[in-house]
Amino acid sequence: MKTLVYYVEDEADIREMVRRHLERTGEFEVGAFADGATFLAACEERVPDLVILDLNLPDTDGLTLCRELRQWEASRTVPILMLTARAGEADRVTGLDVGADDYLPKPFSLRELVARARALVRRVRWDRGTPEGVYRDGRLEVDAARLQVFLDGREAHVTRREFDILWYLISLGGRVASREQILDAVWGLAATVDARTIDAHVRTLRRKLSAGVIETVIGAGYRFRSQP
Repeated sequence: MKTLVYYVEDEADIREMVRRHLERTGEFEVGAFADGATFLAACEERVPDLVILDLNLPDTDGLTLCRELRQWEASRTVPILMLTARAGEADRVTGLDVGADDYLPKPFSLRELVARARALVRRVRWDRGTPEGVYRDGRLEVDAARLQVFLDGREAHVTRREFDILWYLISLGGRVASREQILDAVWGLAATVDARTIDAHVRTLRRKLSAGVIETVIGAGYRFRSQP
């Protein structure tokens, strides 16, 4: 299931460029809006997984929209990424104070925009987690609070990196993650680790747990497989 993103930008060329780039990743479904009114109407119909707001809009501004979203129960925890040509510290602080989760000044790199979008969605999904922070599926039990993994009732001693990779793949609900996505999720945006490092960690996880826990999707990456 794709991540639903609502993007509000009054400049049509920028709006279309960003929409196409996000959808090209195959991860995002994008609703693009030119003004605040149509955006809010869409939110009432369907709450998105992520909101990307331009600060300057024809009928309102990003800060006002951000405040409104935070006042609605349904959208209170939806991550918000603010885009603006104003690069001053005061503007960034104001945006964060009214409820934005991240702030990206214009002009921005499309690659960085995608990376920040992924990071925000990932953070919320991890924060929400599973009930009691424990994932149970047949033979496998993963305790997020204690960073412990059990197979058939016996603890499999994994490193923190191995745990984070496993938990990230579980959080995707069976969707495939590329090596680069796993790298961004576990090591962060500033990582200098070679993406092939992921392969070594996956091999170790398979050895400690089961060969079928993490499936290789040739040419795409890895995905978690439930354990009956």
